[in-house]
Amino acid sequence: MGDRGGGCCPPMDLFRSEAMQLVQLIIPMESAHLTVSYLGDLGLIQFKDLNSDKSPFQRTYAAQIKRCGEMARKLRFFKEQMLKAGFSSSAKSLGETDNGFDDLEVKLGELEAELVEMNANGDKLQRGYTELLEYKLVLQKAGEFFTSAQRSATAQQREMESQQMGDETLETPLLREQETATDLSKQVKLGFITGLVPREKSMAFERILFRATRGNVFLKQVPAEEPITDPVSGEKMEKNVFVVFYSGERAKNKILKICEAFGANRYPFAEDLGKQALMITEVSGRISELKTTIDAGLLQRDNLLRTIGDQFEQWNLKVKKEKSIYHTLNMLSLDVTKKCLVAEGWSPVFATKQIQEALQRAAFDSNSQVGAIFQVLHTRESPPTYFRTNKFTSAFQEIVDAYGVAKYQEANPGVYTIVTFPFLFAVMFGDWGHGICLLLATLYFIVREKKLSSQKLGDITEMTFGGRYVIMMMSLFSIYTGLVYNEFFSVPFELFGRSAYACRDLSCRDATTVGLIKVRDTYPFGVDPAWHGSRSELPFLNSLKMKMSILLGVAQMNLGIILSYFNAIFFRNSLNVWFQFIPQMIFLNSLFGYLSFLIIVKWSTGSQADLYHILIYMFLSPTDELGENQLFPGQKITQQVLLLLALVSVPWMLLPKPFLLKRQHENRHQGQSYAPLESTDETLLSVANHDSHGHDHEEFEFSEVFVHQLIHTIEFVLGAVSNTASYLRLWALSLAHSELSVVFYEKVLLLAWGYNNIIILIVGIIVFIFATVGVLLIMETLSAFLHALRLHWVEFQNKFYEGDGYKFYPFSFALLDDEDD
Repeated sequence: MGDRGGGCCPPMDLFRSEAMQLVQLIIPMESAHLTVSYLGDLGLIQFKDLNSDKSPFQRTYAAQIKRCGEMARKLRFFKEQMLKAGFSSSAKSLGETDNGFDDLEVKLGELEAELVEMNANGDKLQRGYTELLEYKLVLQKAGEFFTSAQRSATAQQREMESQQMGDETLETPLLREQETATDLSKQVKLGFITGLVPREKSMAFERILFRATRGNVFLKQVPAEEPITDPVSGEKMEKNVFVVFYSGERAKNKILKICEAFGANRYPFAEDLGKQALMITEVSGRISELKTTIDAGLLQRDNLLRTIGDQFEQWNLKVKKEKSIYHTLNMLSLDVTKKCLVAEGWSPVFATKQIQEALQRAAFDSNSQVGAIFQVLHTRESPPTYFRTNKFTSAFQEIVDAYGVAKYQEANPGVYTIVTFPFLFAVMFGDWGHGICLLLATLYFIVREKKLSSQKLGDITEMTFGGRYVIMMMSLFSIYTGLVYNEFFSVPFELFGRSAYACRDLSCRDATTVGLIKVRDTYPFGVDPAWHGSRSELPFLNSLKMKMSILLGVAQMNLGIILSYFNAIFFRNSLNVWFQFIPQMIFLNSLFGYLSFLIIVKWSTGSQADLYHILIYMFLSPTDELGENQLFPGQKITQQVLLLLALVSVPWMLLPKPFLLKRQHENRHQGQSYAPLESTDETLLSVANHDSHGHDHEEFEFSEVFVHQLIHTIEFVLGAVSNTASYLRLWALSLAHSELSVVFYEKVLLLAWGYNNIIILIVGIIVFIFATVGVLLIMETLSAFLHALRLHWVEFQNKFYEGDGYKFYPFSFALLDDEDD
């Protein structure tokens, strides 16, 4: 259960879960809030919901929870505003007097109203500011267009006048007066509209204008050099300044509607150049004034947010605590007099004194005339499972809990997982060079754990940080097995002395075992370097790994069966001792225990006996002579006896237990309607023992019990074979890891080295590093981790571990940080 135990715990805390008790608290109303608060600080009681039949709105403190929810909403609003402004809440709050909950509610409301008003005023000023910036741009760009058009018209008029002066005749003045009179009567006054339109919509804007007015408009667009903040959306976008010339009110109305549809902002514009210059000066002055006002408002808003940030964590924690307190109070029931609250919950037995002290302190601090009553209840309900763990053991316990939470007082695989899990991983991953790389990466997380534990990490980083001590153990064991295998990035070294073997002739230069002779004492530790890389026959190292996998598998399965014995003894289940533990031990060790014994004997004697032949013909021809496959005197008789015991153990597991259970059931219900009340410990143990077999008062179905036992027997017999074979994955993955290391070393690094080219060498080193990190240190680590996980969950834990319990989740303020708002 996480790190709630704090510090290091006695080793026995992990072997079986803590002894639990069901307690009842009778709390006066005037001290209820403070009592629950003190129990939340203690974090050692899991309350039961005594109002499960009521909806959340029908409970006593629904209004208080609603208030807490509203305050939490305001705090989330403050957090969003601080993040937008680039502020973060201070980890250490200023020393402010601890205001009451009501005062905090009023203060948060006032701060929210003030901040909302500031935001509204700021948004209004900012919109006016961006509109003025757009207006100034329109005045500049459209003014340039009108100035350019006026210059062009003046030049054209002068050119026409100069042409007309050269072509004058006697009739020219009369004709000119007639044309002028006619043109003045036909002239129409043109109107125009100016504004800005998003550049991405400018082409469509132009087409729609042309179609809507049937081409009776003139559109001029000029792109703005830089992106402009839109007053409506507040987003920066690229825009074009446009001027549309039209004739008539009907065309004007169409143009206005099109501008509105395309989000084009329109601004007034004077045709007179003098007025244009005056308007630009006026707009520039207003922009300067608004900028000063906005900066002053932002400074005031930032000061407010800093003030909120200094106290945010304190306020947020207080609101969370209050909400959790009222939520817990809603789980309590009112007594008949409505003057007391009745609570029930689970707590560890060792916490009894601490809970009683918290109740007394709450009664004293709340000036209650009546103290809370604490009493232990007797129950047949199965208690929750609670292990006191620390930061080192918690990750290993989580590995076990991911499979299933231990039943109350059931033997905990987590203790053994601390050693067996990293060791089995290392058997598959063994390379002391790769192990050192893993260790260095893990030490980074361990050295910086205080800083990293207070930060928000990504999903992968968070998972890696949580399992930092598991990875550390994995890396340490990998260094050990790597030294045993004598592999450093697949390269063997003579670390502990010179090789005991030498080449007899030139036939063994390619690292083959052919032609090797022993010239020195045996290599003192691990595998001799000369045994690496055989090509002519199965390498000794691979043979060693294969047989070692069987030895480790049989040893761990035996450990699982032994733990099932301890469970049976602890829960006073003699039937499981006689008809589960003993026949299982006999069956497993008659076959695979004997195989393990033969492996050790062969290693010790140096015999060339074929172990596969021995085991196969132990079943097919148990009476035949062994010949050259005999490893010790009396082997034939021993094999016959072991085969007989294996055959007898199968019906031993299957037949007696169902009949004995039936007889026990009949004896229990013959004239025994009433039974003496058991003690609390005996009751809880009995409940834990009989959970999977139903209640005493249920009808006994012999057929169901027999079928269940038959399935269990078949599962164990077949599982003993398949599980032993499954442990060969230790050999397979170790071989794959070693061969991949050889490929990367020989085909990348050595190949690049052989070219005698610095560029190729650098490229080869880079490829080797990335291949080693990506494939061997990440993918292979994950692969070995998952296979070690499977070996523990399936091959080991299924021998004794039921994992059908439920975790102890106490009411604790220490867990509030892990919960989402």
